[in-house]
Amino acid sequence: MTQTASAPTKTGSSPHLRRDIGFWGLTFVSLGSIIGSGWLLGALLAAQVAGPASIISWLMAGVFLAVLALVHAELGAAYPVSGGTARFPHIAFGSLAGFTSGWMGWLQAVTIAPIEVEAALSYTNNKLPGLVSTNGTLTMVGLVVASALMLAFTIVNIVGVKLLAETNTVTVLWKTAIPVLTVVVLLLMSFHSSNFHAGGGFAPFGAHGVMAALPAGVVFALQGFEQAIQMGGEARNPQRDISRAVITAMVIGTIIYLMLEVAFIGAINPGNLAHGWANPIGKGDFGPYATLATGVGAGWLAALLYIDAVISPAGTGLLYLGTSARLSYALGHNRHLPRSLAKVSLRGVPLTSIVLAFIVGEIAFLPFPSWQSLVGLVTSATAIMYGFAPVALGALRRVDPDRPRPFRLPAAGVLSPLAFVAANFIVYWSGWEADSKLLIAAVIGLALFGVNYARTPAAERPVMDWRASAWVLPWLGGLAVISKLGQFGGDKVIPFWVDLVVVAAFSVAVYALGARSGMHGAKEESVLADEQDEAGLVTA
Repeated sequence: MTQTASAPTKTGSSPHLRRDIGFWGLTFVSLGSIIGSGWLLGALLAAQVAGPASIISWLMAGVFLAVLALVHAELGAAYPVSGGTARFPHIAFGSLAGFTSGWMGWLQAVTIAPIEVEAALSYTNNKLPGLVSTNGTLTMVGLVVASALMLAFTIVNIVGVKLLAETNTVTVLWKTAIPVLTVVVLLLMSFHSSNFHAGGGFAPFGAHGVMAALPAGVVFALQGFEQAIQMGGEARNPQRDISRAVITAMVIGTIIYLMLEVAFIGAINPGNLAHGWANPIGKGDFGPYATLATGVGAGWLAALLYIDAVISPAGTGLLYLGTSARLSYALGHNRHLPRSLAKVSLRGVPLTSIVLAFIVGEIAFLPFPSWQSLVGLVTSATAIMYGFAPVALGALRRVDPDRPRPFRLPAAGVLSPLAFVAANFIVYWSGWEADSKLLIAAVIGLALFGVNYARTPAAERPVMDWRASAWVLPWLGGLAVISKLGQFGGDKVIPFWVDLVVVAAFSVAVYALGARSGMHGAKEESVLADEQDEAGLVTA
């Protein structure tokens, strides 16, 4: 029988991660990641792509991510380890799947922190010019300020996870209050019901527009529920709190974003929609909600939004620097990348991984594409990371059936494959341009994995089970082919609607193969024993 034990901070002479985060700390970690720069721009971008039907886009994204969140909730409670999105596939399928999931997760997480910092400086530049140049890149002054912010995030993370959680709690209370206040003010002061069928009707761009809006900021805005799971190795009562935190944060975030879109559409000046949805708020010098607030005479709200445009992205950047460090920690712990990435300081944090996140963040401040152009790439990488979880759940329920599961996904035989289909739809809708770049990034990552594997002494190499991971490369390769031939940035060889059937059928087939491919025998027992030790679980 397996039961929870109080996790020590050390085993022998090796420090362990500290279990200092409670339920609300975990909830705010996820909610703080969900509410970032995405809420400031997501409604506008979605409306430009889908018109009033963008409301359906938010509902679709909420349902898709809610099902994926429920899958992660079961896994996170059953296997409470840090960097869980990389560790669940490793437990189920071995190193190839574990590395691929962790690499995709790390790429999106380590990129988001500097993206959020740049977003904060871009907004600040409207009031304090000189931080961002006309082409959108940081000036020398902007680079110094951005580096100072990243350094501050790094210090908070190094001091310890308790300070990170406490700092984030204060920030999240503000970040949640401002969007809610914005919804209330706009609904009361300016609501034009005619806007919901103006500019070409409720769905001026049809079903294609509704689906295209998901990777155009909608999924990006709602993602982040998994951050409580990434901190699973530092949760005080993981079996009880992780699943509750993930579900709570996802529900709150979805309701807030849905109401923001409704308030945004209703507050638009109807005259701006005479020529469609290309420029629904007219000329604004800051952002959509601040422009609308100024237009309805709520200048005080615009001032708060100016402040929030710095606090929200900065708060999310603080979290993602920490959670990207947990993912690289997981890759090091599982020996997919150098073991030094799993080194834990005396304060119980993955010090080397935190420093690496800071360094990569500094590199990301070089003149890379804008926030909007990176959204599709980050969304696609996140969906790939999410997609591993349902297959891992199907496999682990079969090969590790006696594991205590404080939260069990209801109707898992139906919802788990549907969650996998949802993740693949998001990847497909992200478009060929984003997916092709992600494919290149995956090849680079696998090359790094291969080099590290070859250089690791045979006795210390991570568990490799080619049979259990055999479904991974056909899955990613098949998605790339469908994306290339599809309707979202591809060659449009596969007709619309038929492409969705193809993605769904392909997903179900891959899920069936993967869920039957979990590791067995000595390999499975070796991996589970290693994860059990870190999770603070003892056998009685």
